[in-house]
Amino acid sequence: MAGGESSRMGRDKALLELQGIPLIVRAARLLETVVGVPTVVGYREDFHALGLRTIADDAPCAGPLGGIATALHAAHAPWSLIIACDLPYLTQAWLEFLASRAKDSKADAVIPMNERGAEPLCAVYNKRAEQVIREALARGTRKITDALAGARIEAIEPREWKAFESEGVLFKNMNSPADYEESKARLGGSSRK
Repeated sequence: MAGGESSRMGRDKALLELQGIPLIVRAARLLETVVGVPTVVGYREDFHALGLRTIADDAPCAGPLGGIATALHAAHAPWSLIIACDLPYLTQAWLEFLASRAKDSKADAVIPMNERGAEPLCAVYNKRAEQVIREALARGTRKITDALAGARIEAIEPREWKAFESEGVLFKNMNSPADYEESKARLGGSSRK
């Protein structure tokens, strides 16, 4: 997912670099290790020029919920692993666990929970969730968790995901210049797997 306006950041988050690599490319490479070639929702020439497979958001004014609906509509597989491009602390091990958890699930979505609530922009959605999401969009709903109120959700509690990252930053996104500076300081020059 790379369709946000980056208003709090003041510049396009997707193209900010960590360890010399644009966030959108880092996210794509990480997903590639888990699911194969990913698709970026949010077509732009600069993403395409980076060698990324992209599709236009078919609900561009509907925020991340519209992006999820677009991804599910374009998906060929029953499950889609969806992440925002501004989550620099995600790891391959965590995403592999999340994807494997969904394979045996009967839910419409497998979503990690944090102390503050759901983390729907690092979750796995079944293709059948598209209908629930499209109906919510038609009603004017834009909040992902509100849209999924009628869906079957399998929650992954903090005690499970903290085995993959104990500092509590796994789902910390980069919304501001201060978040970006923190990410650069935390990740330094090392590569995260």
